[in-house]
Amino acid sequence: MPPGSADPRSALPPRVRAARDAMDERWRASGLHRGVTLGELLAHGCDEHGGCEITFVSQTRPERATLTRIGREAAGRAAALHALGLREGDVIAVQLPNWLETAVIYHAAARLGLVLVPIVPIYGPAEVAFILRDSGARAFLTAARHRRQDASRDLPGWREVDTLEHVVVVGGPAPGDALAWDDLAGGTSFPAPQGRSPDLALIIYTSGTTAEPKGVQHSHDSLIAEMAGSPTPPPGVPGTISLQPFPAGHTAGLVALLATAVHGYDTIMMDAWDADVAAVLIAERGVTAMAGTPIFISTMLDAAERGGHDISTLHHGITGGAGVPPSLVERADAVGMRVARCYGATECPSLTGSASADPLERRARTDGRPLGGMEIRILGAGGEELAPGEEGEVAAIGPELFIAYTDPELNEAAFTPDGWFLTGDVGRVDDEGYLTITDRKKDIIIRGGENISSKEVEDVLARHPAVAECAVVAAPDERYGERVCAFVVLTAGADLTGAELAQHFEAEGVARHKAPERLEIVADLPRTAAGKVRKPDLRRLLSV
Repeated sequence: MPPGSADPRSALPPRVRAARDAMDERWRASGLHRGVTLGELLAHGCDEHGGCEITFVSQTRPERATLTRIGREAAGRAAALHALGLREGDVIAVQLPNWLETAVIYHAAARLGLVLVPIVPIYGPAEVAFILRDSGARAFLTAARHRRQDASRDLPGWREVDTLEHVVVVGGPAPGDALAWDDLAGGTSFPAPQGRSPDLALIIYTSGTTAEPKGVQHSHDSLIAEMAGSPTPPPGVPGTISLQPFPAGHTAGLVALLATAVHGYDTIMMDAWDADVAAVLIAERGVTAMAGTPIFISTMLDAAERGGHDISTLHHGITGGAGVPPSLVERADAVGMRVARCYGATECPSLTGSASADPLERRARTDGRPLGGMEIRILGAGGEELAPGEEGEVAAIGPELFIAYTDPELNEAAFTPDGWFLTGDVGRVDDEGYLTITDRKKDIIIRGGENISSKEVEDVLARHPAVAECAVVAAPDERYGERVCAFVVLTAGADLTGAELAQHFEAEGVARHKAPERLEIVADLPRTAAGKVRKPDLRRLLSV
């Protein structure tokens, strides 16, 4: 049964579901869950903040639109989707850059009561096909061409997905039986959805320890809690202008695109990162806040310094998603930009964060305190709660916590019996409640804010004829936080280069950023007595 057609809570272990139901009641009573649907919230926001603008910075599809315009166009597209046969609870997948059409279709899907599945543009055809199949998508919107996306090339593969009935192409001619965006019309009205705020609103896919992306299911309540409590830009600051470089298929980009309707601030979205363009935008538009992984912040600062751009209006920044060097926060402080670290995951996007007013030491060397009603515990090996200062696994619960994974088998190990989510990250909390992430239990690599499954990379590597054995770990990197490093034992007489690996990953239809950027050819791999590869030993080799 497709995820959109069933209650995701039914896949939770009974004890976990009972505990989460009790917490949901508490969050509703406290107002942390607002009791409205995403469609209701966005429609109200377009009316209340109609004059707010979103600027879409793009070499191919630049646009500038008010919320009034986005709301008007969204109503028309919702009617067109209804005329195609889409109904409340159906799943619609979208793989589009930060374009006006993306904002319109997100709003339209919410107004019609569809379950939205955003997909980052860097995902290749193999990953996209899996997501379409796993989510049970009935409709899919994609770019005619963007980066590795090519609708003409990939349409036959999408047509193999049994549930998929409609493909809509934006920014060019539609191949085969697909429909062009400009032809997505028809219908003059659509029924108001009857769903409730605890219902499924979003499925977003993230890499983890498994080879396939994990489907993370969010309710209207949890998604709206994230939009309301997101630390960037700071809520309630008049005159805010926010620069957001995250792609709309990423949780942070999705929230940035939609939260304008909640907070009523102007937003600038970039469809491709260009540090020089960003520095000019900040200077010319008087941008006051931005978010981004360390590479976004550092390269923007480089560009501003190199070009002599005045970025003095930029007072607030949030960074995370990869190892954040304290020196980056200190460098930003020196030019008046108070950057704060934050921590979260697709399952609970804004878990902790520092405030701009916090001391430099807190912002540079901790990941902040719980945000928006979220709570954390540090657990020992036996599941016991540890005292401040002790390191253990970070467990989380709160109003923006996801419902469940699309794969029921993942839910059993994801939660404690009383409903807390086990993040797979290791950290400690100090006496004032500030969290510092110190290690990772999950076998993943975080490159520039994107999770990469080591197992997925290893599975693709193993299909190369020159590879006899392999192990993939994160290599520390000043620019991206981490990069993919492959330790490879070659088959007899074989050779292998990094360029050949990149070609292999492209031929496999896997996103380019997952291909190893560092290749270490070794005679053998360190193993435990049971034969398991000792990855901590490999990581130590990289840190020498």
